Parts: sequence; structure tokens; C-alpha cells
Amino acid sequence: MTERPEVVTFGCRLNMVESEVMRDLAGQGREQNLVIVNTCAVTAEATRQARQAIRRIAREKPDARIVVTGCAAQIAPETFSAMPEVAHVLGNAEKTVATTWDHFATRENVGAIAQARRGNAPAPLLSALEGHTRAFLAVQNGCDHSCTFCVIPQGRGPSRSVAEDDVVAQARRFVETGHKELVLTGVDLTSWGGDLAGAPRLGRLVRRLLREVSGLPRLRLSSIDCIEADDDLLAAFAGEERLTPYLHLSLQSGDDLVLKQMKRRHSRAEAVDFCARLRELRPDMAFGADLIAGFPTETEAAAARSRALVEDCGLAFLHVFPFSARPGTPAARMKPVPSSAVKARAAALREAGDLALARHLGRQVGRRVQILAERGGMGRAADFTPAKTPGVAPGHLFAAEVVGVSAGSLDI
Repeated sequence: MTERPEVVTFGCRLNMVESEVMRDLAGQGREQNLVIVNTCAVTAEATRQARQAIRRIAREKPDARIVVTGCAAQIAPETFSAMPEVAHVLGNAEKTVATTWDHFATRENVGAIAQARRGNAPAPLLSALEGHTRAFLAVQNGCDHSCTFCVIPQGRGPSRSVAEDDVVAQARRFVETGHKELVLTGVDLTSWGGDLAGAPRLGRLVRRLLREVSGLPRLRLSSIDCIEADDDLLAAFAGEERLTPYLHLSLQSGDDLVLKQMKRRHSRAEAVDFCARLRELRPDMAFGADLIAGFPTETEAAAARSRALVEDCGLAFLHVFPFSARPGTPAARMKPVPSSAVKARAAALREAGDLALARHLGRQVGRRVQILAERGGMGRAADFTPAKTPGVAPGHLFAAEVVGVSAGSLDI
């Protein structure tokens, strides 16, 4: 039996689930001693880490054949094909296609794929991640927007949606295999349906899943764009306890001028109003967000407005990104903020995030919460709050009282 290959993954959850598909597909072929590196292009640091990992793998496994794919490889294939450690470079359009891996050993030594497939092929339906108690289902891929800092449309192509019936069928299979939580994911999740007949919205898909997959205890959404949330989606949060009360928002800044320069489609007030409106509908709602520190031309006052957004939106979980200029994007041509200021503003945002998380954790003490145990003695409450679950089998969904907080997680 062919050994399943090692896969090293960088970046988003969509990359994680695509890595699992590649692991399965490559494991069915004739190739031995294969290592797949699935790269990310969101920041220059992510690309640097991928190159560093490739060199480390080559040192530790000199006989391995290293295959590089993902967004960084898609956008700049020559960067990776020039590395002597790399045997193959695959484009994003190829990496989850079965025929790519069927006869992989017969491919040329290095074949670089320079352009994403621009057709309307839907995102792949993906299986549960190895080592995860939650199941992830990619229902959308690509992006039609043009944020000035982002290279992801270059790596992923236009938005494509998985057909509604296929999503429901796959969700049922996850329930049949015993998964207690399903996470819907995509590059631009709230764009789901725009390319399908009748242009259905994400809220319709969510409500149908909750209605027709009755055996699913938890449905969770990954990162969304608040300006694209439709009324059906808000109604689902208000009326269905199985839809977990947590959203990670792509906010990026709390300053209106910076948001315009980023070509984001929401204003500061719209973000704050969205969070307030959802909390009215679902009082136990929690939020996380992506925020960029030091975007070109950002002033100290603008940076302060981003920090204030943490409290104004009631954010509990932050992903802070120091601005990283990506070649070929409009933001890379804008006047940069000094690197020392970028680092300082990122640190200040993270500090604001740490304080917000501490407040959020403290509010949970004394409450009874439902927790899904994961591996490593940890689990997640419905609102994504981490909790210690020593001695609890992974995949067990149970209710417990929160007795305290330590090391950034709940004690039960």
C-alpha cells in the first residue's frame, strides 16, 4: 500500500482542507517519499516561511520529492521552481484534481503553472481534516473583489460556488461519519451563490442545511464580509441555536479613509452597526476580526481608530497582520508607513486584543456552556472560546459550568 504523503500547510482553512484532499489523492498514486508544501501568499512572511520549510525538509529528508503548490506558488512559480530542493510546482487549479496525482511519478522534473484556471469550475467538496474533530466543507473558492492590499484573486481566480444540493449531500455524509460540528469555509464565503442559477445567498444555504440536516448539532461559519451578510443569514442566527454564535469578520481597519484606500466595501459605522444588530438578535454572539496595522498612509489617529474598533465592535479574537506589501498590488505603490511604526501599531493592536479576550473569558465564569472536545485536552465552546477538556474523548459534545480562566482558556 502506498504511504500517504506528508503535507505541510500554510495559511487559511481552505488551504487546510485542500491539503487533506491532496494527501488522499497523492496517497492513492504510485509516488513514494512525497512531501507536499501548500503555500500562502497573504503576507511576505508566509512566503518566507514556506521557503524556509522547503529547505528544512530537504535537509531532514534528502531523498524526498518536494511538491510545492498553493497561492504563493501560483502567483510566483518561478520563485519555487528555481529552488534546487523543489521537484514540482503545481497551480491551485491542479492540486485537488485526481488526474494530477494518478501518474505523478511520470511528470517532468519541474512544471510550473503560471496562471490560475479562470473558468467556472466549483470549489471541491472536501472531507474531514485528519486530526480534527470538526469537519470543514469548502463551499466557495476565489474572489471577485479588488482590495488594494490583496493578491489572493491572482492565486485563486474568480468566485466559484459549490452547488447547493452538493453541499447538503456532503453535510449529511459528515453527520453519518459522526462529526458534531461542520464549518463552512471559502475564500470569500459571503460570495457563495453569486455564480449559481438564481444567485442564491449564503443565508439560504445555511437555513437549508439547518432544516434538512437535522442530525447536525453544530454549524459554524468561517470568516465573512459583514457588508455581504443577507437577511436570511441574520434570521438564521436569531432563530437557530445550532448555528454557533460566532463570526470572524474581515474588517482590516477601523478608519474610513484607510478603508477607502483599501477598497473595502464597508464603513466603520457599518461594521459597528452589524455587530450591534447581531447582538440584539443573538445576545451570546461573539466576534473575531482580521485587522491590518500600518497600511500605507495610515496615520496615528487612524491607527487609534482601529484600536477603538476592538471595543466598539466588541471583538474578542483578533488576527493582527502588520502590513506586508505584495508585489503587483496597488497598495505596494502607496507611500509606506515606517517599519518601526508598523511594528508598534501591530503590538498595540495585539495588546488591545489581549485585553478584549481577557474580558470575554472573564464574562464566561459561572456560565454553563456547551463544549466540543478536540485533541490535546482542549475544546471549543459554541462561541469559539477555548476550554480545557482533560480526560474528555475528542469529538464528545457536552455541557459544563465554567469555574475559572487560566492560560487564555476556560477551566471547567
